[in-house]
Amino acid sequence: QVQLVESGGGLVQAGGSLRLSCAASGSVFSINTMGWYRRAPGKQRELVARITSGGSTNYADSVKGRFTISRDNAKNTVYLQMNSLKPEDTAVYYCSISMISDYWGQGTQVTVSS
Repeated sequence: QVQLVESGGGLVQAGGSLRLSCAASGSVFSINTMGWYRRAPGKQRELVARITSGGSTNYADSVKGRFTISRDNAKNTVYLQMNSLKPEDTAVYYCSISMISDYWGQGTQVTVSS
């Protein structure tokens, strides 16, 4: 069994920063891709950023230049540094890891006030 625990969400003013963390534990072996997704009210879940085991990254166009994804393989942890936050970044953010199967965290709320 695999558990993903997210932290770092909260309320921030526009222009501010937050750092999300997601730690995987349990039967974790050779994590391939780690990623962050979000679901805003009334919208579908979308990819925010992901990072491969080799360190290659890709980002949604809406967050390029503002968000940075990174990972610590020794800690089975993925991070999302979010800068210059905008009200439209308000959403529940979910982390996901891919091994043989995909696993998801419970989500953490990020609210950006204008």
